[in-house]
Amino acid sequence: MSGAVAWFTGLPSSGKSTLAERARARLVAAGVPAVLLDGDEVRRALIPAPGYTTAERDAFYETLARLAALLASQGFTVLVAATAHRRAHRARARALTPRFVEVHVEATPAECAARDSKGLWAEAGAGKAPFLPGAGVTYEPPESPEVLARGGLDDAALEAVLGALGP
Repeated sequence: MSGAVAWFTGLPSSGKSTLAERARARLVAAGVPAVLLDGDEVRRALIPAPGYTTAERDAFYETLARLAALLASQGFTVLVAATAHRRAHRARARALTPRFVEVHVEATPAECAARDSKGLWAEAGAGKAPFLPGAGVTYEPPESPEVLARGGLDDAALEAVLGALGP
């Protein structure tokens, strides 16, 4: 039984969850056991809730990477939609999983702010969210992702993700 992990990274509100959910729906429709681990949803499920200090983020992304690897080892295709703003976070996830696809969902901070339903970019602009990757915290984009997407509605990227996950 061999699963895979596709990690969708990008700035907050870049379209990671949108693209990952579209991929999950297509995989499930094709009979592939797939699960979506959305970083925001996983954060809300954990007790105690992870914080946003460097150490807390490191621990959260280690936990998320290990959870994804565990599910993949049981035959699931795991789609992780989480910023993981440091390359080291994503490198660790890659090291834990034999089949790993990194998807960079690219969008400018202005594009992200324009579609931000949570108001995080407005808070960052007002100095109230110093923890936001791309605003108060550096976001390290992937150097050579398997797939590059322009937002969550990029159909070519969706097909590339599905192709990279393959049978």
